Amino acid sequence: MERKTKVSAEEGKRDLFITRDFDLPVALLFMAYEKPKIVEQWMGTKALKYDAQKHGSYQFQTKGPDGDVVFRANGTFHDVVPNERIVRTFEMENAGFGVQIEFLEFEALTENSSRLVAHVVYKSVEFRDANLKLPFAWGINMAHDRLEEIVSKL
Repeated sequence: MERKTKVSAEEGKRDLFITRDFDLPVALLFMAYEKPKIVEQWMGTKALKYDAQKHGSYQFQTKGPDGDVVFRANGTFHDVVPNERIVRTFEMENAGFGVQIEFLEFEALTENSSRLVAHVVYKSVEFRDANLKLPFAWGINMAHDRLEEIVSKL
């Protein structure tokens, strides 16, 4: 099955691009990145803090079946323009990739479809390449599929 979310990374550069067209109005797509209860559902994690406004911050945490923390990430929102863009940092704690900056652009294609383009910049080519060695493309596709399924029911 073809993946709907495309990840492109040019050799030797420290950034990557994530592009996905959704069968959702742009306002619903943006809401999926703005509202913590929706973010929790499609990301499959708990939002310990989620203040999606300029200078706001967030922290995610996922626990395994035994109660141990298996994933924790945090960041700061630098710019939030409803239905247009979010600029934020992202850091997976204890992952060794360092902080990345994400420029998320939301575009209405039609009344009922939209596009997300994420430009992600890493501190180094090595950090970006190490992240891409994980099942990154598979994971973002799975998450975006869940996002579309969950938000289409709102």
